[in-house]
Amino acid sequence: MSDKSKTHRPLVLASVMAAMFMIAIEATIVSTAMPQIAGQLGDLHLYAWVFSAFLLTQTATTVVFGKLSDLYGRRPVLLVGIAVFLVGSLLCGFAWSMPSLIVFRLIQGVGAGAIQPIGITVVGDLYSAHERGKIQGYLASVWGISSVLGPLAGGLIIQHISWSWIFWINLPIGAIAAAGFVLFLHEGVERQARSVDVAGAALFTVAIASLMMALTEAGTSDAATLWPSLVFVAATVLFVLQERRAADPMLDFGLWAQRPILTANAATLLSGMTIIGLTTFLPMFVQGVMRQSPLVAGFALTMMVFGWPIGATLAARNFVRFGLRPTLLLGAVLLPVGAVAFVVLGATSSPVLAGLGSTVMGFGMGFLSTAAIVIIQDSVAWAQRGSATASNIFARNLGSTLGATVLGTVLNYGLAHPATGPSVSSDQLRRLLDAPDSLAETADAVRGALGQSLHVTFWGIFAIAVLTLLLSLLVPRVALTEGPRELVVE
Repeated sequence: MSDKSKTHRPLVLASVMAAMFMIAIEATIVSTAMPQIAGQLGDLHLYAWVFSAFLLTQTATTVVFGKLSDLYGRRPVLLVGIAVFLVGSLLCGFAWSMPSLIVFRLIQGVGAGAIQPIGITVVGDLYSAHERGKIQGYLASVWGISSVLGPLAGGLIIQHISWSWIFWINLPIGAIAAAGFVLFLHEGVERQARSVDVAGAALFTVAIASLMMALTEAGTSDAATLWPSLVFVAATVLFVLQERRAADPMLDFGLWAQRPILTANAATLLSGMTIIGLTTFLPMFVQGVMRQSPLVAGFALTMMVFGWPIGATLAARNFVRFGLRPTLLLGAVLLPVGAVAFVVLGATSSPVLAGLGSTVMGFGMGFLSTAAIVIIQDSVAWAQRGSATASNIFARNLGSTLGATVLGTVLNYGLAHPATGPSVSSDQLRRLLDAPDSLAETADAVRGALGQSLHVTFWGIFAIAVLTLLLSLLVPRVALTEGPRELVVE
């Protein structure tokens, strides 16, 4: 076979990192620019949906694209995902209203649903578990760098150019990644007639999208959650019936029920709940209860983002020596250990304590998530690796949504039913965080009620972290494989 038909691993890895960088930087750079974007487009009541729309379609389509990559190969699915993501990015830059921006973010999310799981799957195809130490470190660094560059780039673009470039900067990056896959990623996928469970894929997407909508709108009004909930139940029933009769079902229930995949995904889902709780509520406590500046609050949370890639790098470099299960268990232990810091956090505590807890939990996620994905990938053959990898990404995203809903409900209940004093309204909470002086003599009462509610919420995070550890104990030992590669590499 000529060199032209060989896969060049370093260049494919560079293409994967470029594609993953677009997804990684998306959250931080858009978060930085959204206040200015919303100020120009209006409809501030739709603000949260700019973020929810992206996560909704990304989560709903992740498993679908994972299955398609097993049927048709990684490269075509990756190229389609990049194309859809870039079209969505281009349209986002031309958005003329908040509803239009939300629609275009939905398109972006579909592309992300292909890029993230299939990019990770390509790495699993090209590198054996024994080689993935250094490679996982590279991938982890992408998320670490994006967390630092995102806010800086967002601020500079908003200040000196147009907010449209928040989205348009994806175009050259995506084009480079796509070119890399076309030129350097070559697969030996057999050309044959393949059965695609279109009905199953459509029903699964509708079911997950409606579930995400119901969870996102939970607590707003009964009407906002009723119809998505009904659609979810109906689509789920139809999906199960379809999968029972499909010749090649979109979702292989047998695959998802395998003990390594089931337990690793369950631990991943719960860990996603803990991390979203930390990222959502820690800045609120540091700023609203501890009376620290937004900069200090951001620093306390950034320590988690700092610890995650370092933990992932250390895990990937050492799981060959210590084993995958011990590595995963170490991460699972670090999650509740780090969460203890938030349980004991008080109004007079040092922000250093919050930063320390964030760092430990970041380390925990780095160890746990890295070991979990390798356990899952090494439990299946090439023909199922895309679906298996996508199942883990799906579990983490769904965990984030569930965590935001459950822990948000805990916080809202605490604010409405404080142990002492009157209930706290959303307007009072907003004023406490934005302009505490405007509350005058009621500021201390509002701050006390917020502190009580967040304290209960932090206990919830700790409980979920402990449950993550207990589930991790059920993950079986999976031997590292050298793995015969299905790709011709050099």
